[in-house]
Amino acid sequence: MSFEAIGLIPELVEAVKQQGYDKPSPIQLKAIPEVLKGKDLMGAAQTGTGKTAGFTLPILQLLAKGEKARSNCARALILAPTRELAAQVGKSVETYGKHLKLSSMVVFGGVKINPQMMRLRNGVDILVATPGRLLDLHQNNAVKFDQLEILVLDEADRMLDMGFIHDIKRVLRVLPAKRQNLMFSATFSDSIRALAKTIVNDPVEISVSPPNAAAKSVKQWLHPVDKKRKASLLIELIQENKWHQILVFVRTKHGANKLVKTLNGARIKALAIHGNKSQGARTKALAEFKANKIQVLVATDIAARGIDIHQLPQVVNFDLPNVAEDYVHRIGRTGRAGSEGQAVSLVSADEIKQLQDIEQLIQKHITREYIGGFEPNHEVPQSKTIKPLKAKKPKKPKKPKQTKQQVANDSANSKQPNKNKEKNRTIKKGKSVKSKRKPGSRQSTENNIWSGSSKTKTNKG
Repeated sequence: MSFEAIGLIPELVEAVKQQGYDKPSPIQLKAIPEVLKGKDLMGAAQTGTGKTAGFTLPILQLLAKGEKARSNCARALILAPTRELAAQVGKSVETYGKHLKLSSMVVFGGVKINPQMMRLRNGVDILVATPGRLLDLHQNNAVKFDQLEILVLDEADRMLDMGFIHDIKRVLRVLPAKRQNLMFSATFSDSIRALAKTIVNDPVEISVSPPNAAAKSVKQWLHPVDKKRKASLLIELIQENKWHQILVFVRTKHGANKLVKTLNGARIKALAIHGNKSQGARTKALAEFKANKIQVLVATDIAARGIDIHQLPQVVNFDLPNVAEDYVHRIGRTGRAGSEGQAVSLVSADEIKQLQDIEQLIQKHITREYIGGFEPNHEVPQSKTIKPLKAKKPKKPKKPKQTKQQVANDSANSKQPNKNKEKNRTIKKGKSVKSKRKPGSRQSTENNIWSGSSKTKTNKG
């Protein structure tokens, strides 16, 4: 099916074709028509499947026929967890909307706020933002949401996870209640899904792959190794396999800096990207990595959201993530748009729980390969048998909400039986009631006020 067939206007179809796309991806095929209908939506798709265009294209079309944004106002708000992802989404909006008379802007922290405030004075049709900087701008009266029509949460699982939930709630409090809500992500855990449904209204749920599945185009394997020898093994793998453009994931910022120092000491050009780096340093590192000026980019999970590199060949999990879903995000950086990729994990014995969680999530055991000279002294235990994923039970339909009048009537009715009980008690005190004594049974009438007499003693004689 073509882009024309799913309802896109000629200006957008032309912009898409100029990027080399003739047919919509599965997520776009399902999402675009629903968004154009004005429905709330929750979309789950693997990273690299075109989910960003899945919401930017219909949003551009919906806004093209409306009123222009007034001063300091935004008509559509797209929230992203990281600066890199915000910049990537902003570029997508600009690319696909180039034939339309719509304005867009990207705002994030780590840079001066005054230029952003100045640009917002003219209003903007589509605002892409990280939550923290958006709240700063709102507190400074630089952005208003009187005209807001659409809210998008990109990478919604991370946006609504513990690190972002408070900022998201603060943002939601200042938005108009009547709006269209869209949520897109590679993964939706059950807890995040439940939380998300408190934001969207009767959403259409779409998924183009099994929940939390890894792309089939990515070859996955792991090397068991002692923790202290991971850096040496990584250097060995890079040099022996002549790898270039390698994205390496670590768990902590300190670990990222330490690994970069070790790699540079082995004459392997590397830079780190994480939350403590300035925006300038992060942008420079990413630009040099894309241009092949450095061989290795070491990243934490949060900083890596939004890294989009065409045909990235290699991803390395130096540390396994604590959250199994992040593994899917990590390896989704390679094997994008149908191209092949490789994902290797360096696993030590103390990471067996993380490994088992990942294997349970992706429903397969990851192949183990031992490297000569790096066999671990502390063996990684064998993984447990993978249990089939349980089918979700259908939810019970919710009871319709009662009106205030219905609640008042129910309350009055519930009090009525109590009044009847009081009336019955009064009757019992003043009138005779039928005896419950069975025929032929002996029952004392002593102290029985209803019998009219009491037992008396008789004289024998």
